Amino acid sequence: MTNDNTDVLIAGGGFAGLTLAIALRQALGPSFAVTVADPTFGKSHDGDERASAIVAAAHRLFEAIGVWDAVSSEAQPILDMVVTDSRLADATRPVFLSFGGDIEPGEPFAHMIENRLLVGALEAKARDCGVVLVAGAVKQIAAPAAGDSHIAATLSDGGTIAARLLVAADGARSTIRQAAGIATHGWTYGQSAIVINVAHERDHNGRAEEHFLPAGPFAILPLTGCRCSIVWTEQTAEAARIVALPDEEFHAELEQRFKLHLGELKVIGARRVHPLGFFVARAFIADRIALAGDAAHVIHPIAGQGLNMGLKDVAALAEVIVDAARLGLDPGLHSVLEKYQRWRRFDTMAMGFATDGLNRLFSNRSDVLRLARDVGLGMVERLPGLKRLFIREAAGLVGDVPKLLRGEAL
Repeated sequence: MTNDNTDVLIAGGGFAGLTLAIALRQALGPSFAVTVADPTFGKSHDGDERASAIVAAAHRLFEAIGVWDAVSSEAQPILDMVVTDSRLADATRPVFLSFGGDIEPGEPFAHMIENRLLVGALEAKARDCGVVLVAGAVKQIAAPAAGDSHIAATLSDGGTIAARLLVAADGARSTIRQAAGIATHGWTYGQSAIVINVAHERDHNGRAEEHFLPAGPFAILPLTGCRCSIVWTEQTAEAARIVALPDEEFHAELEQRFKLHLGELKVIGARRVHPLGFFVARAFIADRIALAGDAAHVIHPIAGQGLNMGLKDVAALAEVIVDAARLGLDPGLHSVLEKYQRWRRFDTMAMGFATDGLNRLFSNRSDVLRLARDVGLGMVERLPGLKRLFIREAAGLVGDVPKLLRGEAL
């Protein structure tokens, strides 16, 4: 049972929570206490088969906090990406848009890495930095009274921690967001993503593919070795039908979409299904509370930006907290947190509506819309300046970019 005080308590020990904790400790030193609470601490991550795309800005962040070297040998650079628009039965898939080359010399557009490796490296780095890791979940919070300098959180073991700032990085079903009474606005898509890893015969050469099919995007994302991660969007009922198929029939459905350009395919591990939706929290802050990552927003995976938006939250929140602490200000003050909210909420809404629009534009069977979007993709392909802007936007390097995402220390 824990009964303690801390400067910042972070609920959630995933990418967002651990990255924020490390950044704060590195910038503010041992006099600034940071605690992360998550029930998975002390448990093995080996069963997690998921992988994530880390765009160039997030890669710079992980280099800035000294984590990237621990995982770089297991990270697969995305050296090329192609986008097609076709029907399921089409024999060929013409390429309408391609992204090749580096953002900067020697800096790929993105890397793919398995979640368990990166979370493990972040957890180890957090311990080295003196972050207190508590194996428990935040179950309840007590709203601070007027003038209180701390918010009290009750953990799953019955212990309590009082913090000047509580950060909700506890996922899309955030307990803290709900306890704080922060509403969310959004909708479900009636789509689900089938997520699997596959092995194949031929080398992918670092090439990612996004095939826009009438049911939704089918993304092939390269992993180290002759392996890929698949994010396969279908209508929810159809996704449930496909994942329930016997192995041979499931393989036939997969092969019809993947094709045979990389040789024979073999599914590795479990088939996972995730319902898709779009929501944004009505506010990113409350009294001595800040939301980050999936607790603040969930978007469609069509552009692979969900995780990277969460890391942008972290970089912005860390910068705001560090700047305030160095001025001797309380990091939980409304004026401090409001700066974070102004920085992130508009950008989040813009990206959310952009991905929503892309999904609606591409996930349909309209020949008129297909012609319009293919003309649009072709124009982007033929205009190098516009294409480079698209690439830098997807890489997280456009707009008011926080220091950590530029690779700068706080």
